[in-house]
Amino acid sequence: MREFTSVPMVTIADDATLTDAVFRNARERPGKVLLRYKVGERFAGLTTAEFRDAVVATARGLVAAGLTPGGRVGILSRSRYEWTVLDYATWAAGAVVVPIYETSSPAQIEWILRDAAVELLVVEDAELAARVAQVRAAAPALREVLVLEDGAFADLATRGAEVDEERLTAARAGVDAASLATIIYTSGTTAQPKGCEITHLALLYTAESSIAMLPEVFRPDSSTLLFLPLAHVFARMLQVGVVQGGYDLAYTPDSRTLLPDLALTSPTFLLAVPRVFEKVYAGARHKAHSEGRGRIFDAAENTAVAYSESLDGTGPGLALRLRHQVFDLLVYRKLRAALGGRAEFAISGGAPLGARLGHFFRGIGFTVLEGYGLTETTAPAAANRPHAVRMGTVGQPLPGVTIRIADDGEILIRGQLLFRAYHNNETATKEAFDAEGFLRTGDVGALDDTGHLRITGRKKELLVTAGGKNVAPAPLEHVIQSHPLVSQAMLVGDGRPFIAALVTIDPEAFERWRTGAGLPADAAISGLTEDPRLRAEVQQAVDAANATVSRAEGIKKFVILAHDFTVESGELTPSLKVRRSLVLERFTDAVEGLYR
Repeated sequence: MREFTSVPMVTIADDATLTDAVFRNARERPGKVLLRYKVGERFAGLTTAEFRDAVVATARGLVAAGLTPGGRVGILSRSRYEWTVLDYATWAAGAVVVPIYETSSPAQIEWILRDAAVELLVVEDAELAARVAQVRAAAPALREVLVLEDGAFADLATRGAEVDEERLTAARAGVDAASLATIIYTSGTTAQPKGCEITHLALLYTAESSIAMLPEVFRPDSSTLLFLPLAHVFARMLQVGVVQGGYDLAYTPDSRTLLPDLALTSPTFLLAVPRVFEKVYAGARHKAHSEGRGRIFDAAENTAVAYSESLDGTGPGLALRLRHQVFDLLVYRKLRAALGGRAEFAISGGAPLGARLGHFFRGIGFTVLEGYGLTETTAPAAANRPHAVRMGTVGQPLPGVTIRIADDGEILIRGQLLFRAYHNNETATKEAFDAEGFLRTGDVGALDDTGHLRITGRKKELLVTAGGKNVAPAPLEHVIQSHPLVSQAMLVGDGRPFIAALVTIDPEAFERWRTGAGLPADAAISGLTEDPRLRAEVQQAVDAANATVSRAEGIKKFVILAHDFTVESGELTPSLKVRRSLVLERFTDAVEGLYR
């Protein structure tokens, strides 16, 4: 057993609440722009004073609509500034927010509405309202559905005009750090989603500790562009951090406009999942090769990786520094410009990034800080610091957090950032904690001598071959997915004679590859799963993965599936994790074919 505890850097008062910062910021810096949102082709700003006024007006409207302290307000929407206003308005009314992914199916929406006893639901548009209408009869607590794009905010402000300030003051006075702030439902990769009860304390502690731990990221002039869903705890914690520190948060709910929106907002840091960086790299590499600049890009990539690797040792020599300067002019500056021009850091979580890709981005002047956390830990429990990055790890515990490695390798976590319980599920809550109050994460990992944590897999996802070999699928899957053409890779082989892989192709990358391969424009992935040229590309990715493990752990065979895994089709959770059991069920024939 090994453990590491980081020194606490923040203290949260017993009477502290999330809404304190709303009024503090408006009082101390009323003209500071806090939130920015898209209006046509430009971004408009909301100052701290305007944000406070919007929060108060919306909170009064919620009270007028019958919301009482402890009541439940659901939000079903993409990420937009109104979500942040609703979050804080609900907390100002002493109530609890229940976020729902806008990609959720009617059955998933029904489960959350019923389990959390949501009383008021705010949805983004008519399409989502129609989805709710299919299951509304099964949610008896739900009294009203408000549609943002039908003027829900103006309606709430009008309805709340008669609610006096004393009612809000009394509601806020009844809330303290231990009060429930939100119920966030897990993605449900293996079973029905569980609702994690997260307090004001957990959100405040995680946000303030992250700010204290990463001063290079959270500076007075810091700004970011949020494109991850606010239904996810990772984005939610960032939102709280921005309000706590009074930074600058812009929203882009449509990922198709991400690059132009980055150019318009020029953020100083980003929050993303590894797949975003994999696609940025793959797109840049393919563009360079298709334009006849492949040799230059490859040399620039190797130089960036070597430069970053040297930073972990004695530093770059003269020749490496000169090559780096040349490629900064030719390649790196263009890549940084695509990320908005000012961004120096990104915080990444949800899956492993891969050491080489991490070195590549640091080498071009954009450091990706990998972190690790769960909904149950209110997002990050560990993170790399800019001055103490260890590639291939998810960093050190947040201040005041203890991470322990159990005898069987499971990662255990203790600290004020932990959720308090699974909603309506006492049995699961008891199973989640050990006798000392440590959360059993279900992940397997190791701590080095400096407290940097390395994730090696999931306890329940370890594959045990018929020969008794234990294989953690995640590291191998990540290497395969780093290939520009590959979207998803899922290893199989539990109880089988060898390890194999199910592979899907990235549709956008496929279009570029198809053109380069001279194939007709109507050639589809579904008709090319056995094409030797496509299989040769995937074989390169499999060979790269096999080079990282012993022969007994290597992938012997693979099959290319006819379509990609998506959130809409159910194979991916909203946080882009593969639902392994569902994939195994849907692609039984493909799996059996690998072992026939």
